[in-house]
Amino acid sequence: MPHTLETATAYVIDALEAKGTASREDFDVRGIVSATHNLAETWDFRAVCHSRFWGIAATFLRP
Repeated sequence: MPHTLETATAYVIDALEAKGTASREDFDVRGIVSATHNLAETWDFRAVCHSRFWGIAATFLRP
């Protein structure tokens, strides 16, 4: 399956909601996708270090 903006967005939403403690509404999902893509230069976010991904996500937590 090719990795696209849509698959990357789905990955981010799944990661954010996986533990049930947060939802996509708590974060700027588009911001996370954009920043992660710019850093990784791929839509396959599984290749991104988990701690780096969560560091990016934390910067897009909505107040």
